[in-house]
Amino acid sequence: MTRAVDDPLRVGVLASGEGTNLQALLDSVHGKEAVVVAVAADKPTAGALARAGDAAVATAVFPIVDYPDRGARDAAIADWLAQHDVQLVVLAGYMALLTSPLLSRFPDAVVNVHPSLLPAFPGMRAIEQAIDYGVKVFGVTVHLVLDDGGVDTGPVVVQGAVELANATNPAAVRDALRPLEHALLPEAVRLIARGAVTRDPDNPRRIVVAA
Repeated sequence: MTRAVDDPLRVGVLASGEGTNLQALLDSVHGKEAVVVAVAADKPTAGALARAGDAAVATAVFPIVDYPDRGARDAAIADWLAQHDVQLVVLAGYMALLTSPLLSRFPDAVVNVHPSLLPAFPGMRAIEQAIDYGVKVFGVTVHLVLDDGGVDTGPVVVQGAVELANATNPAAVRDALRPLEHALLPEAVRLIARGAVTRDPDNPRRIVVAA
């Protein structure tokens, strides 16, 4: 669907956990540059569902056991998001890999927040990977999710870093990164909402952010 310049961006959020990144969106961009219109989870116990309900946002649960495979589940999610006229899909702590039946429906319109400075440490246990590698700087990346079969391979939209020279505790690193996530994810949505995010025509892996 097309969007007038002054219309807020319609956002659908997928979450698996407590929904603190969803809350960051609700507290910052919701009702302003963007409006969160739908929140889906892969488990009924996800705290994100209660947060969405408190904000009067439509919710749905898509347990994998209800579908023959992941592709069928993703197709059902995509249909539900389309019914809510979603223009941008935000993965806010969504722990299931997405497949083509959803990603192909929202080309260049799915973003994920990942707890590392991609392309370093993609995939699961990113913080543990970074600690095991002995890094001194940890970070957060918001990136596009592509229908390319990869994991955390999409172009970077925004990143932020924090120096933790002697980090050995994953929980402590996660606590240090959480404020970055809560700042960067809304910032990425703001940039996309105002049309400031485009692909570099000379290098499609590079995102150009307009001033």
